[in-house]
Amino acid sequence: MVEAVPSRTALGVALRRAVHQLCDMPIVFHDPVAVPMLGSHYADSLNAYLDGAGEPFAMGMRAHLVARSRYAEDNLRGAVESGVSQYVLLGAGLDTFAYRNPYPQLRVFEVDHPATQQWKRELLARSGIAIPESLTYTPVNFETQSLAAELTAAGFDRQAPAYFAWLGVVPYLTLNAFRTTVAFIAAQPVGSGVTFDYGQPRAVLPPREQIARDALASRVQSAGEPFQLFFTPGEIAAELSGFSKHEDLGATEVNARYFAERSDRLAIRGSSGRLLCAWR
Repeated sequence: MVEAVPSRTALGVALRRAVHQLCDMPIVFHDPVAVPMLGSHYADSLNAYLDGAGEPFAMGMRAHLVARSRYAEDNLRGAVESGVSQYVLLGAGLDTFAYRNPYPQLRVFEVDHPATQQWKRELLARSGIAIPESLTYTPVNFETQSLAAELTAAGFDRQAPAYFAWLGVVPYLTLNAFRTTVAFIAAQPVGSGVTFDYGQPRAVLPPREQIARDALASRVQSAGEPFQLFFTPGEIAAELSGFSKHEDLGATEVNARYFAERSDRLAIRGSSGRLLCAWR
């Protein structure tokens, strides 16, 4: 068995999601599993994140992370109401949806690297969080295994529509890996869809945002998970020819939808990160 090595970026996302439950009001993305999943093992890390929760960078990053999860689950709700009964989390990390799934008929597939999934399952066991029968873990090493083959082996029905969440993954991919996954999702039956987030290229950002990007890129590089892939909205639209429609939201639209009329300063800052939903 591959030794479980925690993903530092996945842990950072989980910590920020937990901070949102503890210090932001009103809550944009309700996640009652976020804090319990981290447990005592990451209590010191959570306290450190709480200490810096009011810093502008921390608030902007937290806003993006909770907005993208909320956006994905808002779109999932529409898919379920239209009859979709399969939900696939690509690069699931420490996502908690499967452990608070409100849809009895919805089967969830968590796709991630085997080491990341082992680490997650250890955290769940330590925290006493049960694994629901509706969840199927689908370990995939994308360097050596096929997403389509492994999902099919796990019981995924390729003849039935499905909804996919692909959060916090695209910037770390090669262009070929991105296109292969998009082609797989676009080959699913009509009624299928996907939510993902992506970042714009450094060259199109204002100077202050370029500096912030460089700092973030340095941190993820040092964590062994470097950025590789960025798109403009026009470029991403050209990659989605296999879908019948899509919605692409920037900071202005996301803030208006999820962070309007707040008394705190929680909001997305800058123009780099965008949220996208595409449908077959």
